[in-house]
Amino acid sequence: MINKTVFYLFFIVCSLYNATLLAAEAVSYTKDVKPILDSRCVACHACFDSPCQLNLSAFEGLQRGASKNPVYDHQRFRAVEPSRLFIDETSTAGWRNKGFFPVLNEQAQSPEANIEKALLAKTLLLKRENPLPEGKLPKAIELELERSLQCPTPDEFAKHQQNHPLWGMPYGLPALSQTEETTLLNWLKQGANSDAAKPALSAQAAAEINKWERFFNGTSLKQQLSARYWYEHLYIGDLHFKGHPNHEFYKLVRSKTPTGQPLDELKSVRPFDAPGVARFYYRLRPLTSTIVDKNHFVFELSDNKMQRFEALFLKPDYRITQLPGYESQAAANPFKTFSQLPAASRYQFLLDDAQYFFSGFIKGPVCRGQASLNVIRDQFWVAFVKPQTAVDRQYTEFLANHSRYLQMPASDGENIGFLEWREYNPWQRHYLQQKEIFNTALQQPVDLNLLWDGGGDNDNALLTVFRHFDSATVVKGWLGKPPLTAWVVDYPLFERIHYLLAAGFNVSGTIGHQISTRLYMDFLRMEAENNFLKFIPLNQRKALHDSWYEGIDLKIFNFFETPTFNTDKEPAIPYQTTAYKDEFFQRLQQRLGRAGGQPDLINRCAQTTCNDASQIDVLMRQLADLKGKEIGILPELSFLRIKTANPAKDRVYTLVRNQKLLNVSFIFGENLRREPEKDTLTVIPGFLGSYPNMFFGVTEAQLPAFIEQLKHSQSTADSNLFYSTYGIRRSNPEIWDYYDWFNQKYQHEQPESWGLFDMNRYENL
Repeated sequence: MINKTVFYLFFIVCSLYNATLLAAEAVSYTKDVKPILDSRCVACHACFDSPCQLNLSAFEGLQRGASKNPVYDHQRFRAVEPSRLFIDETSTAGWRNKGFFPVLNEQAQSPEANIEKALLAKTLLLKRENPLPEGKLPKAIELELERSLQCPTPDEFAKHQQNHPLWGMPYGLPALSQTEETTLLNWLKQGANSDAAKPALSAQAAAEINKWERFFNGTSLKQQLSARYWYEHLYIGDLHFKGHPNHEFYKLVRSKTPTGQPLDELKSVRPFDAPGVARFYYRLRPLTSTIVDKNHFVFELSDNKMQRFEALFLKPDYRITQLPGYESQAAANPFKTFSQLPAASRYQFLLDDAQYFFSGFIKGPVCRGQASLNVIRDQFWVAFVKPQTAVDRQYTEFLANHSRYLQMPASDGENIGFLEWREYNPWQRHYLQQKEIFNTALQQPVDLNLLWDGGGDNDNALLTVFRHFDSATVVKGWLGKPPLTAWVVDYPLFERIHYLLAAGFNVSGTIGHQISTRLYMDFLRMEAENNFLKFIPLNQRKALHDSWYEGIDLKIFNFFETPTFNTDKEPAIPYQTTAYKDEFFQRLQQRLGRAGGQPDLINRCAQTTCNDASQIDVLMRQLADLKGKEIGILPELSFLRIKTANPAKDRVYTLVRNQKLLNVSFIFGENLRREPEKDTLTVIPGFLGSYPNMFFGVTEAQLPAFIEQLKHSQSTADSNLFYSTYGIRRSNPEIWDYYDWFNQKYQHEQPESWGLFDMNRYENL
């Protein structure tokens, strides 16, 4: 009897053990694991700013592992090889040769070893053993972006665990749920395999790819040069076929192989680098990584877009006599490379999708760049000079003849030093002088007709740029209250910004390259500002300009003075008030009509248009009117969720704190130029920005108290009370529910432009 009982107990235990093994074996990467990685880990681990370069947006990133080598290095005197996922290496062995170490077990396989040897498992279990304390996180959890990352290998983890017990994953955030953690650990025990098959293209997608690749690879000289221009501008974003599923995106790449063969992408750092092969082909590579908002901006391809390309570049009457080469100094200068293409066509190509191209240098794959972004204000408005179609031949010739003076730092490659950038100053001034001579000869009045009207319905005609310390966002229309500065951009400016900050920038480059890029951008910002000043009465220009460059002795730093070209020419605008800047803004937006975008009824509410506002809108306007010390405790970017009885109907607003600086003329010492008493707040219905610094959750009934308490929270005690009442702190277990809700809401409202928000900048308030 005893033996039979033991036998049955043994049978039951074995059955349970086998069932457990079967359950572990049944864990699917695509169905079970990837959703967890996307919703919890990709929140920090995507793009170049992934801590320790651990990119979890694709299984290939898990296989690649982590690295101690930083992508962002402001003290690098030699350029390093880039480490772009899917491009610079495609094998695990190749990544190991580049210094990446595993986060999964790559030794002898067993359920125990697959946990013991997997860095991913170690970091999860460390968080489970050492949960976050409640309230504001202790200083032991370092959150500064410039912090020195530890990046321990599996063999170093025991010491790391002893020194930093609170550094489990997710870092500085609550642990995964027990179900999520168990799923990941079972998958790791099972061997961390992927069941993800290569995405199969639908017949519809394959047909579109084939059509566009044939178009991009046309054989005539005109087609080849035009395609090179399109590629050097479209490569940076995510391409989407109109009418196709919202999750299907593509990268335009250069491949050694033609359509119909497996893609073999060139590994060039910049889009204008020499291909290194006798023949290459433009191809569309499907995106397989999880889409994240910080580097996701969409260019839509359609039959109408192809016809537009043809109308701008292929049908006009001009000849290409010889294709340009890829010699580095010339290839980095688009005014040399594309001198044979009509300037008006190039410019109109950029204008048609101005937000996309501004996003290229505002929201590109660099992902992080405080040293370059502090060249711009926290909020400014952008308008564009209309294309010079009537004098296109003369203008094209003018730009070709002066291309030398439009050269940019990338022309010197990685060898540019700290002082070489100074040679660009006289070149810039010479170009501006010649540009004024050319424009004066045209005898065009400086009035609103000089500005692009979007063709009547293209809402790219006006843009707003918001800077959030080391990231930024560009949106269509003019949002927020009238800013301190505005830019008026012409074709050479637009093109140079792209080739300076996007096509010509190397995140793996030297400190000389990075500093030269930042300093050259000063020229471009000042030129755009000075273009705007020409629409202001002559006797008001200096005062307005000086308000942008406070704290600088112009007698010493004459570099920042406004050039005096054509200062005797008054604008042909019949101003009705002395508030010239605001009147210019109002007149232009009214003139553009639909192309000027929807009116901002939260931040700039004319009483005649706001009488039918809801109670929430009225309160949001009160919030938007706060400034200075009244918003002193807010971070730069917050998401405010107004909760209702039905979560699906909850409303969301983005709160953007615009920090006022005396000037934006220096790379360092930004805190020394702060004027916090002049900070303003912009309130945007919906979502703006990729890196929220804080989540707030309030009911409609709590809104008045939320605003009033914010307004009077100026001490540390007041701040703590405010955030403990309304904020979702990093230690709050609800933060994941809020993160999921915000992502789902964003996806529902903007399915094509949606991507996951990033938590790397979430503050400890």
